[in-house]
Amino acid sequence: MAFKLPDLPYGQEDLAPAMSEKTISFHYGKHHQAYVNNLNNLIEDTSFKDASLEKIVMEAEGSIFNNAAQVWNHTFFFESLTPGGGGEPEDDLSRAIEREFGSFGKFRDEFSKAGATLFGSGWVWLVKNDSGKLDIIQEGNAGNPLRKGLTPLLTLDVWEHAYYLDYQNKRPDYISAFWEIVDWKKVSSRY
Repeated sequence: MAFKLPDLPYGQEDLAPAMSEKTISFHYGKHHQAYVNNLNNLIEDTSFKDASLEKIVMEAEGSIFNNAAQVWNHTFFFESLTPGGGGEPEDDLSRAIEREFGSFGKFRDEFSKAGATLFGSGWVWLVKNDSGKLDIIQEGNAGNPLRKGLTPLLTLDVWEHAYYLDYQNKRPDYISAFWEIVDWKKVSSRY
């Protein structure tokens, strides 16, 4: 099974000014595509050749895991964004965030801090465990919470290629802009 770069649910220019068309062109069109291409090449003569992406993320190691997880993580990230997004969730997820973090503002501050303080490259995730408890976790490099038995709800890509063209070394500015394009309907549907 050859993996393909999934279509974006919006145009490459539609997330501006939070995320420019140039950034999407490189982040999605070059980086995400490269992970898809690498994964297809790496699994060609392996037991993962016909496996689902989730199976590969859960079971592979080394470069096969890294590329599979980056395909999964990037797809999940891009699907979490929408033009005219932002605001706050208004449903069960909202109540769960208030229960776990005290308020949406406190959650947002904690999540933003996790993104700003993650050393090097990686991902910040809002996850749910089997008992329904929410948590914010940091994962370096291609880390994916599925491998820990957690349900991902939202992620923030803090690899430099996600923001450097628009924000240079100002990761906190990128994180602030991220909140303007979060698709809370999509995130809530995962809860």
